[in-house]
Amino acid sequence: MDLRKRIMKLLYPLIMRLSKSTSKGRILQNDKRAVPAQPFHTLSATLSNGKPLDFSQLKGKKVLLVNTASNCGYTGQYEELQQLHEQLKGQLEVIGFPANDFQEQEKDDDQTISQFCQVNYGVSFPLAKKSVVVKGQGQNPVYNWLTDPGKNGWNGHQPDWNFSKYLLDENGVLTHYFGPAVSPVGEEIKSALRQPANS
Repeated sequence: MDLRKRIMKLLYPLIMRLSKSTSKGRILQNDKRAVPAQPFHTLSATLSNGKPLDFSQLKGKKVLLVNTASNCGYTGQYEELQQLHEQLKGQLEVIGFPANDFQEQEKDDDQTISQFCQVNYGVSFPLAKKSVVVKGQGQNPVYNWLTDPGKNGWNGHQPDWNFSKYLLDENGVLTHYFGPAVSPVGEEIKSALRQPANS
């Protein structure tokens, strides 16, 4: 881990405290229990190793999709996402989507990203191939779905920064958006994970 990454890791708790009350602590919720026009489970992702992940395999599990970066003040969340992955194995699928969309904080290639995550944070949850998560040309189809209310039923909000989180229930309904300053192991996400699925 280079010096910048070491410093960011040390500063992570402070960054979380300072940004909690900003827009990066934003939480959006599917209050009307809107169902998607395009089913989530028809989507797929290409993993960093080149293998496809068909989202039909995720039926019956909650899913947390997170856009990630290795050189961000929030990179310490890899550790918390891994904790969540281990605690809720079989009930929750965490999938990371590395992206270089915010101040070029993810310049590495897929192999380097995977190695960094495994060595420094013990990450064993799936990482997708590096892609674009913000709206515009070349946006990853999964993030196009997450940010298009015509597809997901209600949400048009794109990631505020690295480590923004989208939560889906067991039936593939998008239930929440959590900004990067919301901890993966904080009460807000834990509470959302306890909620029953939309029927």
